[in-house]
Amino acid sequence: ALLPLEKQHSTQPESFENPPMYVAVMTYLGFGIVTLFGYFRDFLRAVGLEKCHIAREREEQKDFVPLYQDFENFYTRNLYMRVRDNWNRPICSLPGPVFDVMERVSPDYNWTFSLTGKTIDDVINMGSYNYLGFAENDGDFLKTVADRTQQYGLGVCSTRQEMGNLAIHEELEQLVATFLGVESSMIFGMGFATNSMNIPALVGKGCLILSDELNHTSLILGARLSGATIWVFKHNNMQSLERLLREAVCSGQPRTHRPWRKVLIMVEGIYSMEGSVVRLPDIVALKKKYKAYLYLDEAHSIGAVGPTGRGVTELFGLDPSDIDVMMGTFTKSFGAAGGYIAGKKELVDYLRSHSHSAVYASAMSPPVTEQILRAMKCIMGLDGTTVGKVHQLAENTRYFRSRLQEMGFIIYGNDDSPVVPILLYMPGKVVAFSRAMLKRKIGVVVVGFPATPITEARARFCLSAAHTKAMLDQVLFDLNELGDDLCLKFSRRKYSPRPQQHNNNDDTDFELDS
Repeated sequence: ALLPLEKQHSTQPESFENPPMYVAVMTYLGFGIVTLFGYFRDFLRAVGLEKCHIAREREEQKDFVPLYQDFENFYTRNLYMRVRDNWNRPICSLPGPVFDVMERVSPDYNWTFSLTGKTIDDVINMGSYNYLGFAENDGDFLKTVADRTQQYGLGVCSTRQEMGNLAIHEELEQLVATFLGVESSMIFGMGFATNSMNIPALVGKGCLILSDELNHTSLILGARLSGATIWVFKHNNMQSLERLLREAVCSGQPRTHRPWRKVLIMVEGIYSMEGSVVRLPDIVALKKKYKAYLYLDEAHSIGAVGPTGRGVTELFGLDPSDIDVMMGTFTKSFGAAGGYIAGKKELVDYLRSHSHSAVYASAMSPPVTEQILRAMKCIMGLDGTTVGKVHQLAENTRYFRSRLQEMGFIIYGNDDSPVVPILLYMPGKVVAFSRAMLKRKIGVVVVGFPATPITEARARFCLSAAHTKAMLDQVLFDLNELGDDLCLKFSRRKYSPRPQQHNNNDDTDFELDS
């Protein structure tokens, strides 16, 4: 029988509230109006009444295969260009809890930008993946990183298999394995490549990959490069996954019906656009039932969830040995760069000789390696400090989410997830929200179609342990005002307001009811 859909293993329910019908209608209507104006402007460009800034085919190349497809560029030139000022804003400071933004203007409706020479100072950073606050530039904290830089320099200029295998690389790999509770681990210099270059080494032709529909692009690229067959199951839907697993076992490969060489389930710990947490206990149960392999990407969950920051396996109280391939990145919770693959020693030894990223890529930079060591030792309490960064992040996350729900916003995701999407829906509101927040000195990330479904444009907030009570309360105050001004409070659910949990005399330490 199919597994029941109730989340018997989940620590907290996940919220995916649907908006009122009029919101969906107005969203489609907004895109329709903008599209009609786009076609009208294309007509004006065709007759020479409006200047066309975007790249086009030269007349002498019209008989060749076109490099620029007009239809593909329609969205870019007629919709995205009108709102391009909301993305790629130049930052000129440390991306900590606050940062400075370089002011820019456009004389031609966002086709080009020029800097004014001024800066917008002390913007509250609600968009960076600085979950534990390790993106810092304090000389006392970074002394060991400076020492390693003087000892080894900035670059290794070689691969690990040749002249680039340093002692601190091996030290970090041992520490990662200890931190995760597995036999062995291997580090890589780039987080994206950790997925895209290692998956082809694990599966190939004759193998089957079962991929969550909301998996990150790096997982999708790695799956496509592998040559394996890819089947997609609905997000966090165990019935959909089991249906595919049953078909894979019963039917085998197409045409020949031979058994699949391997069946690999690929999921993420926290999904960065939805804020949802993987239903890991149910997936592990299915994996064991159908004798498949499990690949877990913990880019956003390692360091960010679990009582001691060890990710979703700790969050659900699972044995790490139940996960065949544990992947994570150092670019978020650890304030550095790169990624890791961890698991059994046989797996890691195999990847050392078969992974393109291991054989051909340059080794991780020494100061980056030391930064990861420093951050991980701090999380594990090995450096003698008692800074509760993981606990602080959890408190910030629950407080921020609960207050948004009380205000009436529709938010997605799990209560434990520091990724908090606020649904904005309509394209005009997305643009107005981002610009208004920057005027209030709050930096946010807004995302719309085609990165999200056309009716689910959103603002994505990322909480950090470095955010103080004063910062969060200021953001919540501005959100409450802006939500009323722009009519963004679409939720029809009623939440009872919680009593004030913060000590007004303390900007950093507060507790919430469990």
